[in-house]
Amino acid sequence: MPPLEVRAQSLEELRTHRSEKWREFPEDVLPLPVAEMDFPIAAPIRELLLEMVSHSDLGYLGPIPELPLAFSKFAENRWNWKSDLTQIHLATDVGVGVVEVLRLLTSPGDKVVVNSPVYHNFYTDGWFFDFDALEESYKQGAKVHLLCSPQNPLGRLFTREELLRIAQLAFAYSVIVISDEIHAPLTYSESTFIPFLSLGSDAEAIGIVVTAASKAWNIAGLKCALVISQSEAMDAVLQKLPKATHYRASILGGFASAAAYGQSGEWLDGAVAALDSNRKYLAELLAKKIPAVKYRIPQNSYLAWLDMSALELGINPSFVLLERGRVALNSGRSFAPHTPQFVRLNFATSHTVLEEAVNRMVVAIND
Repeated sequence: MPPLEVRAQSLEELRTHRSEKWREFPEDVLPLPVAEMDFPIAAPIRELLLEMVSHSDLGYLGPIPELPLAFSKFAENRWNWKSDLTQIHLATDVGVGVVEVLRLLTSPGDKVVVNSPVYHNFYTDGWFFDFDALEESYKQGAKVHLLCSPQNPLGRLFTREELLRIAQLAFAYSVIVISDEIHAPLTYSESTFIPFLSLGSDAEAIGIVVTAASKAWNIAGLKCALVISQSEAMDAVLQKLPKATHYRASILGGFASAAAYGQSGEWLDGAVAALDSNRKYLAELLAKKIPAVKYRIPQNSYLAWLDMSALELGINPSFVLLERGRVALNSGRSFAPHTPQFVRLNFATSHTVLEEAVNRMVVAIND
């Protein structure tokens, strides 16, 4: 049976949206920076939200056993990882979850390892992992390693061997690994996502996963994330999270996330199929219209990491594209100081919008 067809909303409809993506720039700008999709949400999520709002069920978030259960079943079915229901905690979003865990694990002045280029809120480079450099960082006294897996903005999946090596090194040097796995459900069929906590005793002893349904099901504004451990030692850390970490998550976000993991797998498959088409179509457009742009098709999610260096657009190509072409992309400098010639483009939209975006890039380049 073919996947459910998931199509992007029209540009006219999208411009009525109130999210940052559609309010940050003037109306003549085509915005493709913010990591949210232009797809309508899954029917089970929409119906649940309508039901809750219609009954004024908008209080504080309390006990929600439905969410850990739904996530655990999803992770077991998709990744063959059976998580411990008793070690799944809630937070407002992934960023807040990471910050709250860091507060428990570190003190001012402690060293934290971050792999760049990486998602702005984090901050061995590129598609290849430098384990010698990583081990040297561990030797120098790092207490925590913030791992973005899958990697944003590269759309790269770490292999089992790479993740096992990270776990072994971290265990040997007593470094805690916090693995941000928010993009994991958006993995394409030719690739395999490996949850960090599925790797055995070393990873369980030093690992914490932070994730959410927000990226994969397009519900970032609803605010709910999961903070997960799988050992007595790490559970003891998470038990010290402030109680408010749970209650500051949204009741709508909590139950929408349960509906996402538990009832919206068919929609997810349809969204991934649409994104698969888009990542390839973008490659065709660039090869035809701007072949000097280097683009490696990602293994995961909907973010294209484009190397603009051959175009010689100055120190900030994203600024040139915005000013001359009226297309907004993320600057590579925001992901790492040494990648200023890159831009990040969100291709979770329609073929029509992607073609318009590339056409605007052509205008900017030739102006």
